[in-house]
Amino acid sequence: MNNNSSNRNRGNGNRFSVPTNDQIRAREVRVIGADGEQLGIMPIEDARKKAEEAELDLVLVAAQATPPVCKIIDYGKYRYEQMRREKDAKKKQHVVEIKEIRMSPNIDDNDLNTKVGAARKFLERGDRVKVTLRFRGREMAHMKDHVHILTDFAQALSDVATVDKPPKVEGRSMSLFLMQKKS
Repeated sequence: MNNNSSNRNRGNGNRFSVPTNDQIRAREVRVIGADGEQLGIMPIEDARKKAEEAELDLVLVAAQATPPVCKIIDYGKYRYEQMRREKDAKKKQHVVEIKEIRMSPNIDDNDLNTKVGAARKFLERGDRVKVTLRFRGREMAHMKDHVHILTDFAQALSDVATVDKPPKVEGRSMSLFLMQKKS
């Protein structure tokens, strides 16, 4: 077994790496000072000297620009702020999941109400809900007679949800997608 495969997915803690000081390979760079002022385009040696005089680092912030843009800042502080921004962006991000609720065509009213309550919780959290009616044996011959169960389900949640995809037959089941109403 190759040893590299086990380390491939393991983070080494240094996923945030930006060329600094001697790692910058461009001949000329546009330099931005520590206070944010533009110092203009200059040879890389001059830019390194300016950073050294200020006792700060020369950090490449825009490699694709012509010429590349470098900033004279404290690299440790820059890295910390970038990590914090990344973390804050991750916190604000909500991944919409699809939650599935399965039922049989001969579901009782109280059981249906319990399933409606569960779907309501999912929708209030911002998730999409897939309501599936599963058919077995002879029930397959009467699929169209049970569409009303899915429409009743959607009707019971009409105050918090809208039908994203109408009832559709997929093999041995019939599904309906619901999503939270936009307020």
